[in-house]
Amino acid sequence: MTSLYDTLGVSKSASQDEIKKAYRSLAREHHPDRNPGDEGAETRFKEVQSAYDVLKDPEKRKQYDAFGANGARGGQPGGGFNFDVGDLGDLSDLFGGLFGGGGRGRQQRQQQRGQRGSDVEAHVHVSFEDSLKGAQVQVPVELETACSECHGSGAKPGTSPRICPDCNGRGVVSESQGLFALSQPCPRCRGNGTVIEDPCPKCKGSGRERRTKRYTVKIPAGVKDGTRIRLKGKGEAGYGGAPAGDLYVVTHVERSETYERRGDDLLVTVPVSFPDAALGTTVEVPTPDGAVSLKVPAGSEDGKLLRIRGRGAPKLSGGGKGDVLARLKLEVPKRLNRKQRQLLEEFRKVS
Repeated sequence: MTSLYDTLGVSKSASQDEIKKAYRSLAREHHPDRNPGDEGAETRFKEVQSAYDVLKDPEKRKQYDAFGANGARGGQPGGGFNFDVGDLGDLSDLFGGLFGGGGRGRQQRQQQRGQRGSDVEAHVHVSFEDSLKGAQVQVPVELETACSECHGSGAKPGTSPRICPDCNGRGVVSESQGLFALSQPCPRCRGNGTVIEDPCPKCKGSGRERRTKRYTVKIPAGVKDGTRIRLKGKGEAGYGGAPAGDLYVVTHVERSETYERRGDDLLVTVPVSFPDAALGTTVEVPTPDGAVSLKVPAGSEDGKLLRIRGRGAPKLSGGGKGDVLARLKLEVPKRLNRKQRQLLEEFRKVS
């Protein structure tokens, strides 16, 4: 009888990491989804899975090493060891992304488990003005939903899946190997526990279909570039009656020609002349709610920030608005008339 170590192609002294690596390589090579119609590959796959089910567990491996080699020594009178290991966790992890979701067999197992649907992300572009005042936008989203014909059962309308007669709904079957009874995925239902004798013609028995849905999304006032808006239950449909996932709408805000966003504050550049900066003046500053008169103190320097409170962007968390920050930009004339030059020359002499 071929030993479990030979089945995986490793030595008896192999480490757990070496065993796991060998299993993953062989399972990937012989998986039924990769070899449709190849009964030899399916048989080999079951052998690999059965061997790994024992050798991955240190205690079971220890008992196999002690009693499995000679095939005649048991630890119990009139019997041996019964290993019924239906843990398919490693298998589903391995093929979770290998065949576009693991194929129909994995989808059916997920349906049986009642797995929540996947979250979905969509992106929308909004103008800077709409980001401040809020808006409503139409968002098209391509989703995997329950089949509209069979409502997710995978069976033709008027019929329903039935309990698998080979495994009685367990999804695994046991095969005797000397002293050991090793569990493996049921080849008939492929681990689902149910079989579909008359598949739905629309979804071919998968119970799923892809559709584009359009949602009206309310963009709240004050969103920033990269803000994520959650729409609960608008993601992909769940399996086996489990709730749907969520839809996350990510906002991309266009740049403004007037303002620079700094958190909830809006920075705006305000030009002032040298005399106005030196002597002080009043300037008109644009804000989202209209222009505001702002006093520029005498002796203001280039780059000085003046704050207008409560006229900035709305705060998403509530509690009012940010501020408008007016940054003074000192303007130096490129051309001077005779009078201006004369006055500046006099100023330079006395400064």
